[in-house]
Amino acid sequence: MLSATNFPVVEATLPVVGDHLDAISDVFYDTMLGENPDLLNLFSRSAQATGQQRQALAGAVAAFAAHLVGAGPDAVQFEHLVNRIAHRHCALGIRPEQYIMVGRYLLGAVGAVLGDAVTPQVAAAWDEVYWLFATRLIGRETRIYAEAGTDGENPWREYVIDSKTAEAHDTVSLVLTPADGRPAPGFLPGQYVTVAAELPDGTRQLRQYSLSQAADGQTLRITVRRVRGTGGAPDGVVSGYLHDHTSPGDRLRLSQPYGDLALTAGDTPLLLVSAGVGVTPMAAILDHVARTQPARHVTAVHADRSLDRHPLRVHMHASGARLHSFDSLVWYEQPAPDAFTGLVDVDDIPVRPGAEVYLCGPVPYMRAVRAGLRRRGVPDERIRYEVFGSEQWRRAPALAG
Repeated sequence: MLSATNFPVVEATLPVVGDHLDAISDVFYDTMLGENPDLLNLFSRSAQATGQQRQALAGAVAAFAAHLVGAGPDAVQFEHLVNRIAHRHCALGIRPEQYIMVGRYLLGAVGAVLGDAVTPQVAAAWDEVYWLFATRLIGRETRIYAEAGTDGENPWREYVIDSKTAEAHDTVSLVLTPADGRPAPGFLPGQYVTVAAELPDGTRQLRQYSLSQAADGQTLRITVRRVRGTGGAPDGVVSGYLHDHTSPGDRLRLSQPYGDLALTAGDTPLLLVSAGVGVTPMAAILDHVARTQPARHVTAVHADRSLDRHPLRVHMHASGARLHSFDSLVWYEQPAPDAFTGLVDVDDIPVRPGAEVYLCGPVPYMRAVRAGLRRRGVPDERIRYEVFGSEQWRRAPALAG
């Protein structure tokens, strides 16, 4: 909770900070990355180029401030957001000491943009907001690291590419085996790993990819869609590297598995709804259920542009065939056999009583599906979703609202 002294200050200045978030974000990133270029390895070049990354941290702190003064997400919603961010930080290898530097640059950016409006009292109030947020994240991240058995000084592990398989247009799966001969880590279906890609130009970039099959103790599988830049945006650097510059026998460094879109215990019916490469965590969930709970009913719904762009279609059908009760519905923008044409109609999705829903795909798609399911009486607590990249901070509060 905010101190009684700083509560009214934050409440009064929150609208001004919110109105200037873009400028604050620009100053923050330009200054911090300009003076610490090594940090560029932590941030997506594509997201930086398009501006998607820039609102992430400032927006999250502002959302936390709104939560503290009762003008933002409630406690349950915000805890989901904190947990999601903490998992992503652990996947990037973020350490507690880095919060000191980030806080200095962020609060400096607030002062630079708002100028004389940032009195010592205002600066102290927002310093408290930042450190309340930071300590909450640090505490959660410490627990996640411990649960994952991660070495904080060296969070990466080397893997050998066993196979590389085309799954659909512009989409490949990589099956990876630990290079040290020890078992592959266990993980919850729906979680992801970070690939630390050493690029041909000598730089390193980090990207998260969902694990697309259930844990087997021997290998991990990721499924990667090549990111094609549109509207002047650059192509995806890491997806292009994994498509064009890797082969069986090559080595990659990966994080431990993380992520909070993990299948919960129980035997209620499951509704898995995905679009595009958002099918990857659904494939792992379906594979896991087929292996461990074949009597559990699953309905899988997927949307894509066309049949040839539908990733993991064969794997999903194979997993579904191992279940006693499985329904599969597909929507393509282009006509194809055994598929609906056009956009997903939520009213046509069969929803069994008590079903647990998992969503993954573009944010507008998830928002539309979630709204339709809520209209049909599915409560918020039974709808879980995954948001990747900078969208997790910029859009997740809106999706949760």
